[in-house]
Amino acid sequence: MFSDADKNNMLSAAREVLTVCVKGEEVKIPERLSNLAYEPMGVFVSLHTVEGKLRGCIGYLEGVKSLPEAIVEMTKAAATEDPRFDPVKEAELNDIVLEISLLFPLQKIDSPDAIEVGKHGLVISRGNDKGLLLPQVATENNWDKIRFLEHTCEKARLPRDAWKSEETNISIFSAEVFEEKKSN
Repeated sequence: MFSDADKNNMLSAAREVLTVCVKGEEVKIPERLSNLAYEPMGVFVSLHTVEGKLRGCIGYLEGVKSLPEAIVEMTKAAATEDPRFDPVKEAELNDIVLEISLLFPLQKIDSPDAIEVGKHGLVISRGNDKGLLLPQVATENNWDKIRFLEHTCEKARLPRDAWKSEETNISIFSAEVFEEKKSN
């Protein structure tokens, strides 16, 4: 859906935001994002070390902001607001690889048979508890469908087998995922 030029613009803009944010400077929408006239969509920005370890990941499940605004906000949030990690420090900037996931609309499913590992991300919810895992998480961890469901339940703070309950809602989504080229 997105051209390579668009993806490169999004990644270089996110890199600019990450650098400015970590240095404590004022964050603005980079000029190179001004031509992105796409409909609002869900956006997750993930930060990984060059070794592949997660360093931050935050996003919008649905399109609540323009794509440029969402990329800027989620890059800043992944660097400074992910409660699982300390804020990224300036000394780490060269060791961070940015990944952007553009999410397509959620689709509620009645059966786990509809899940395609590697293609779909999962959202599992029951009551006020909700967990989300991006499509690439299952692939990166070599999970099958059942383990993917179990880990998404855990992310929602539900029992691992909560996905089997009729009270639990399961939704799938697909994403266009791209990342910076790693430099070692």
